[in-house]
Amino acid sequence: MVDQRCVPCFLTTYKRLFRKFDVSETQQKVFLEYFYTTIENDGSGFAPIIQRNLNKTFCRILNIEDPFKEEKDESNRVALELYDKWKPKVIESESPFNLALKLAIAGNIMDYGASKSFDIHKTIDRVIASDFTVDKSELLKQGLKKARKVLYLGDNAGEIVFDRLFIETIMHGNINFAVKGEHVLNDVTMDDSVQVGMHYAADVISNGYDAPSTILERCSREFQEDFRSADLIISKGQGNLEGLLSESDPRIFFLLMVKCDLIAETLGVKKGDFVVFNQLKQSN
Repeated sequence: MVDQRCVPCFLTTYKRLFRKFDVSETQQKVFLEYFYTTIENDGSGFAPIIQRNLNKTFCRILNIEDPFKEEKDESNRVALELYDKWKPKVIESESPFNLALKLAIAGNIMDYGASKSFDIHKTIDRVIASDFTVDKSELLKQGLKKARKVLYLGDNAGEIVFDRLFIETIMHGNINFAVKGEHVLNDVTMDDSVQVGMHYAADVISNGYDAPSTILERCSREFQEDFRSADLIISKGQGNLEGLLSESDPRIFFLLMVKCDLIAETLGVKKGDFVVFNQLKQSN
């Protein structure tokens, strides 16, 4: 059974969508019956899979493809304006890598699946003024220098623009940027990658699945091969962390802003903290 702390978050998301699409009482009843049945009976207890199934059912009931399209388009627009502002500052910075990394993590706040609103400007100011609560950024920097092939796992629309800036700053010659196979919440898809010009910075690939996470056994064989062959993997956001943390893979660097108590407890940090986390066991 899914952790009960996830249920109010799920429910809040769909109640917002009820209002946005003026969902009829009959449609709400049908969806909520499915919602509570799924919460109570899903055998996986795995939040990304449950969220994926809820999203698909909501879209089927309303006969829509992408319920967050407007929010995603607006996030990409706002982030592209910020890209034009921050790109010169990154280039002129004493440490372009560190500033671009902080901006990439600040971009993780752009998540309509977790919140109905956010302030990207305040988040940028806060992350720049803060230290990472878990800071494996130097290990990441050194790993990128050695890696022949890098896989970068995208998370949200809008956030993808800051990922592009970080990738451009890294200046690595062989980076694949992975998007979701289909629309789910406000996660990035091929449409978003084209919209923000990610293909100028990296080779964009699909993971072949439509959960708001990276769940290896359900991704395409092509993506699984890309995952296996990568020397270093950058994983953005909570959803990807949920899908990959149990892999205990030292190649993976998790970059995120912690947005809920469950993830905070898992990582031993506080809600709102900024994290660059890696599971490499270093000898003394």
